[in-house]
Amino acid sequence: MMYKVMIIDDEPIIVQGFSRSVPWEKYNCQVVDTAGNGIEGMALIEKHRPDMIFLDICMPEMDGLAMIAGLKSEFSKMQVTILTGFRDFEYAKRALNLGVSRYLLKPSNMEEIEEAIQFMISKVEPEESGTEQRPDSHENVAGNFIVRNALAYIEENYKEKLLLSDVAEKTYVSQWHLSKLLNKETGQTFSEILNGVRIEKAKEFLKNSSLRIGDIAEEVGFVDLAHFSRVFKKVCGMSANEYRNKPG
Repeated sequence: MMYKVMIIDDEPIIVQGFSRSVPWEKYNCQVVDTAGNGIEGMALIEKHRPDMIFLDICMPEMDGLAMIAGLKSEFSKMQVTILTGFRDFEYAKRALNLGVSRYLLKPSNMEEIEEAIQFMISKVEPEESGTEQRPDSHENVAGNFIVRNALAYIEENYKEKLLLSDVAEKTYVSQWHLSKLLNKETGQTFSEILNGVRIEKAKEFLKNSSLRIGDIAEEVGFVDLAHFSRVFKKVCGMSANEYRNKPG
């Protein structure tokens, strides 16, 4: 079996050195592609579905832990080794808890790199076996991490024209996978979660009798009053005006 490898690092010299100096053939490995940032890396991971990834978690505009969680949750058999100059024990512990194979500090020697390759190979399930891998504790931890991040992002950005694709991009998973995780964790769809947050915010605004309901609807992210009214009644069992005027 030939194992597919990807290297994701924003330092070209690291990528080139890693690609050329490691004896990949010795381990039946092939570097199928490289990337210089997390967004490009995720697109190429979707394309190639590598068995192993060497990943720098300290790249611009990237949340390293979120990307690790996304990879381990959506591609549970994919092995990830961190290659970084970020010397933080607590961060390393969290990365390992999410399921990374190895946490290597730059500059790493060849012995450490080859040991990481051997370890990852031992963890890759052969495709020929035809058996489905059961979710393990790393996968569950990663999934919970993604859901927490997704809910926090929705809470912070509910006023915007927020789409499932926006949240999926921020949590480094596909829309389908994020939708599945949210439903499993909360029992709700993305739309129901978003509307729930918006309605809770609207309830707070409704306490101020000087605010018009139309303005409140716009403030919490609804594009028109009619849609807001339908959602509010569905969630609360009464109209926004009835809610505002109810005793107590």
